[in-house]
Amino acid sequence: MSFDMSIFTERPLVVEMLLFEGHTAVDFVGPYTAFAAAGMEIHLVAETLQPVPGDVGIAVSPTTTYAGCPADPDILFVPGGAVDRVMLDDKAISFLVNRGARASFITSVCNGSLVLAAAGLLDGYRSATHWANRQHLARLGVEVSTERVCIDRNRLSGGGVTAGIDFGLTLVAHILGEESAKFCQLAMEYNPNPPFDAGSPEGAGPAVVARFTQFTSPFSEVFDAAVSRVLERRTAAAQPE
Repeated sequence: MSFDMSIFTERPLVVEMLLFEGHTAVDFVGPYTAFAAAGMEIHLVAETLQPVPGDVGIAVSPTTTYAGCPADPDILFVPGGAVDRVMLDDKAISFLVNRGARASFITSVCNGSLVLAAAGLLDGYRSATHWANRQHLARLGVEVSTERVCIDRNRLSGGGVTAGIDFGLTLVAHILGEESAKFCQLAMEYNPNPPFDAGSPEGAGPAVVARFTQFTSPFSEVFDAAVSRVLERRTAAAQPE
């Protein structure tokens, strides 16, 4: 599938970013900043306009609702976080299916890919996700990428959390060109120099990985149960009446 990118220089790109209880704020704030620097029209979408608490308690106010946002977004985006409930939220999934049929680009960061997969929007596509969620994404039939940013036709996805900045700049470059992305990167002063080489399992080492895995095992069990429920629903839907 190919796209005529020239149309996007004639008007602001319309971005719809899903908010749900338990989202990880950094997952969408990084891309949001890149998109805003590129002059895009950004909508934070939820079922209602009530503030939506994130996974560390920071609440974000939506700017529009499922019913009120534009019907034909250029970019549909899902952040990660505590995604187990939104994966099984019929209203959120219906919104994603509806807008996913119209959006030019369908995107995610971190385990937001699990939500897209639950909506069937990653069927036949490759996707990145947080390294600790790769097995859950694979269970949903998605070809899992280990790249920090994965591009598969009009599906673009970032790995865990901070990969959202790389994802946002990559998407800007993909649509508006490298110079636009460089402008955004400079505006953000994105010049990372992390104090430790511990941003991947390989760099962090087995002891830190084991500690992280122990800490997150309850969350992994919850996500695993949500994936199982999504698969059960798919099986039931496929059964003849």
